[in-house]
Amino acid sequence: MNILLAEDEPKIASFVKKGLEESAYDVDWVKDGKEAIRHGLDHEYDIIILDVMLPHIDGFQVCKRIRVKNPQVPILMITALDSTEDKIKGLDAGADDYLPKPFDFDELLARLRALTRRSHIQNPEKQAAEEIISLADLVCNLSRKEVKRSGKEIKLTAREFELLVFFIKNRNHVLDRATIAEQVWNINFDTGTNIVDVYVNYLRNKIDKDFEKKLIHTRIGLGYIMSIE
Repeated sequence: MNILLAEDEPKIASFVKKGLEESAYDVDWVKDGKEAIRHGLDHEYDIIILDVMLPHIDGFQVCKRIRVKNPQVPILMITALDSTEDKIKGLDAGADDYLPKPFDFDELLARLRALTRRSHIQNPEKQAAEEIISLADLVCNLSRKEVKRSGKEIKLTAREFELLVFFIKNRNHVLDRATIAEQVWNINFDTGTNIVDVYVNYLRNKIDKDFEKKLIHTRIGLGYIMSIE
């Protein structure tokens, strides 16, 4: 399995590269954003590990540039910036997961395994059968990544779209924050962050705010549910 590691701190990069190679991964190491973009666009990688604070071009911009050409490659961002706002910025840039520094190497490996499983779970026949999903007047086209409510098109970010799809597919079921974080972000839920609540509010403002009938509901102490009430 080929991995691109973009990290400008030599000690961290050496530690991660050595550990990954001992775990049977092939690793290309680059030290700045320009190199990361060049390698990310010119080579096929199974996973990209991307530090945020890179010289020349930061990791957020690198992620966006790579996503234009390769929307499928799993990207794990690593950074000392661990505020909710930074995590949201990274995920909105197109990252699949976000690992704060300092981190345990075993956790890094676990995240990589999870991203690999997620990228390999592709069932074309099932996807075709589920091309259109809906609830009430809310219609979601999975292949085109389009959402409409009462015929009105609603623009969502990639992460908001994934959250909406998860809600619709689990309609009438109360979903706790840990489950949402694991299934939508593929990360372990950190009780110290409100990233799930932030994104639920983003989604509510787009699909519920301008409509009389609300579809996303809060269950105090339990989580959220999408249903017709």
